[in-house]
Amino acid sequence: MNNYITLREKIGYGFGDMASSMFWKLFGMYLLFFYTDVMGITAAAAGTMLLITRIWDTFFDPVVGAMADRTQSRWGKFRPYMLYMAVPFGIIGVLTFTTPGYGVSGKLIYAYITYSAMMMIYSLINVPYASLLGVMSVDGKERNTLASFRMSFAFGGSLLAVTLIEPLVSAFSGGSLQPANLQRGWQMGVAVIALICVLLFLLCFAWVRERVQPIEEQSTSLKDDLKDLWVNRPWWILLGAGVAALLFNSIRDGATLYYFKYYIQKDTVFLLVGTKVTYSMLYLLVGQGANMLGVVLAAPVGNRIGKKNTYLYAMVLASLFSMLFYWLDKEQLVLIYLFQFIISICAGIIFPLLWSMYADIADYSEWKNSRRATGLIFSSSSMAQKFGWTIGGALTGWLLACFGFRANSIQEHATRQGIVLMLSFLPAAGSLLSILFIVLYPLSENRIAAITLELAARKKQIN
Repeated sequence: MNNYITLREKIGYGFGDMASSMFWKLFGMYLLFFYTDVMGITAAAAGTMLLITRIWDTFFDPVVGAMADRTQSRWGKFRPYMLYMAVPFGIIGVLTFTTPGYGVSGKLIYAYITYSAMMMIYSLINVPYASLLGVMSVDGKERNTLASFRMSFAFGGSLLAVTLIEPLVSAFSGGSLQPANLQRGWQMGVAVIALICVLLFLLCFAWVRERVQPIEEQSTSLKDDLKDLWVNRPWWILLGAGVAALLFNSIRDGATLYYFKYYIQKDTVFLLVGTKVTYSMLYLLVGQGANMLGVVLAAPVGNRIGKKNTYLYAMVLASLFSMLFYWLDKEQLVLIYLFQFIISICAGIIFPLLWSMYADIADYSEWKNSRRATGLIFSSSSMAQKFGWTIGGALTGWLLACFGFRANSIQEHATRQGIVLMLSFLPAAGSLLSILFIVLYPLSENRIAAITLELAARKKQIN
């Protein structure tokens, strides 16, 4: 087996998550704000909608993973999904950020339909994409490198989305704050980003290759694959860690725009190197830049001290600085941005490690059961991502409602303090839970190396 991965292929692999992450960031940072402050849906109704649609979609991911495992084509098992789903991904993404000319109830129904469709299309392209990491190479360090490329481009895509979306909305709305103009600005701004995403997915399809094959051709049933997954202890542990980490991330992301608009109350435009930037946009850009730095650090640090230890130390720091964030006064902007930088580096480090560990779990499952279910196992990572995001997104809407939030109004003191909690102690609870799970994770680098050698020996005997 030729495990050499060219630079072009690594970049192509990164392009796939760059495309996914551009919309992921729009959903995480802007969608709830779009629903409440642009479309006109209440925070509580939007939170409930996000919960219901995402729960369904979360359980759709394993179905897609099992389906991808059984796909046979001249392009492999997973690559075809990027070819066929790229254009639908872009179209539904634009419709999600389109405001229909209905009343409040009609808009809510429209949001249910479009967001549900978007999440299903997201699963159909992202689950097979994630599974590629398990079939591009069997080498653990190469997988760390691929995961770092993936996450570097993912955070690069997030950075690009954050950089583009507000200027695009402003340009297409003519700088007007009138609801009709803002709604058109969001629709057309997202359309530009959607075109970029479609191109990136197609390049990913064209440049990557699938190399790792099962020990032998499989004809196992979905029931057998699910049974193997059910008794896979490392999978359950990593699933819990991933859900908790996304809970940490999604609450912080979802509350950011509200924090600057209603607590800092300085979300005005200022010039930075001749460019108009808002305080919230700068905060998001700092976070994305720090995420990318964390991704760069993940592979070398993980290869040196181990994935588990690297993940553990990063989450401890994220928890500590998140809790300290609560006591930052709204005038201490320098410290606010500094804490965002440190917390985001930690968040950037952990996500490549999660993806790399899921690839290890696919090997562990094949070693233990003599059956390989890469798509099903990687769909669990997407499931964990969405489930944590689901709970975090719903909680963000519900907490805003619980704290007495009213869109486009002056907020009470208790509401503003509640928003601060959503940037500090509440996400820290998620990161602490993630620490508890990862402490229990049993697959060390030495054990995975031994499993890889044994799998290679089995394949050699069969061939």
